[in-house]
Amino acid sequence: MTGGAAGTTGGAHTTGVRSDGFRLMGILNVTPDSFSDGGRYLRREAALEHGARMLAEGADIVDVGGESTRPGARPVSAAQELARVGPVIDGLAAAHPGACISIDTSKASVARAALGAGASFVNDVSARRADPEMAALVAASGAQCCLMHMQGEPRTMQLEPRYADVVDEVKAFLHERLSFAVRAGVCEQQVLLDPGIGFGKTLEHNLELLRRLGELRALGRPIVIGTSRKSFLGRIAASSRGLAEPVGVGARLPGTLASSVLAFERGASVFRVHDVGPVREALAVAAATLGSRWPARSTAKTPTS
Repeated sequence: MTGGAAGTTGGAHTTGVRSDGFRLMGILNVTPDSFSDGGRYLRREAALEHGARMLAEGADIVDVGGESTRPGARPVSAAQELARVGPVIDGLAAAHPGACISIDTSKASVARAALGAGASFVNDVSARRADPEMAALVAASGAQCCLMHMQGEPRTMQLEPRYADVVDEVKAFLHERLSFAVRAGVCEQQVLLDPGIGFGKTLEHNLELLRRLGELRALGRPIVIGTSRKSFLGRIAASSRGLAEPVGVGARLPGTLASSVLAFERGASVFRVHDVGPVREALAVAAATLGSRWPARSTAKTPTS
């Protein structure tokens, strides 16, 4: 793992970040229907090649998912999901010893098999709500985990999402889920929190979360941000060009870079992205600039403090 966190007993990894203050989670979708790259990495060989490329570009975590969570996505069975991700995780673990491999799933059975195959991180978009066995599994394994906010579920989450105050409600949700995980035996130092950009949020909700991201730091855990290629970036880009329809996913890198840098300045430390190399360079420049202007930011290099 390039510049990744140090290993701990049992193959788990700490939530520490690199000396430049951030970690990158490279997205590896082994699905036919993900919004950005569905079908591109369904073949095991293609998935392993892409995973290796992201690690070479500086990914600290490779997040492997076998079920799309895009708006309107239909669920898949645990058997089908595991058939997609199992061979990929096994291959990555064998080819890249010590790399931090994440399983992106809400099913405990899939997570259990993935951890057995070499994963050491569980990224659960349901924040332990979908499967009552997930919290105990993560606690017993000692794996890192990410708890994400989502209003509703993928099939319905973008149908008129509403909040009285999106930041206050997301913060309260993440606080409750963190408390639940700790009560279930999960080590608090192994938990990361994700406000769920694009998951049951309008464009304005997403922007408000980014504007006030610093408020989530009061929760005391590293903040994960996933704006990469999201549709709200496509709509903003289209508006700036005078276009009626959102720009395509292939034209959303500038928005991904801008939103990632802004999120970093506001306290995010883990970035879930498709384009590892460009985001890494943008954040490296941001880290160098912020470090020179505000030396006190060096305290953020250890998010568990």
